[in-house]
Amino acid sequence: MQSGFKELLGHRVAHWEADRVAIELDIGPQHHNRAGTVHGGVLAALIDVAGALCGLYCETPGHVRKAITLSLTSNFTGRTSTGRISAVGHKRAGGTSIYFSSVEVTNELGQIIALGETVNRYGKGSANAHGVPA
Repeated sequence: MQSGFKELLGHRVAHWEADRVAIELDIGPQHHNRAGTVHGGVLAALIDVAGALCGLYCETPGHVRKAITLSLTSNFTGRTSTGRISAVGHKRAGGTSIYFSSVEVTNELGQIIALGETVNRYGKGSANAHGVPA
């Protein structure tokens, strides 16, 4: 299933495994705020996406796992305006319906530019590592 928001934002999954995901975004002018740096909303969106995806790796080809974000916190610790940024999410804890994730967003130099936490609820059938048919 394609995500219209993924197409709009322009990020891609660089690495995905159980409890961990890395997503990347090549910065373009559409990601800038009026000061010419990456907009905080873009960083918050990457935190949201990585925080959810790190708990949704699916072992079964042709199946998917889904979740919704219940809570998201973001802290902006730096800024950047060009190059590639990466968001790495780690699932920290969870049960059969809710899981907790931490995310770091870094610039090309590996400097942290944002940190975040998410709380997510699994969709129907998605708590199982095999997911549901796509």
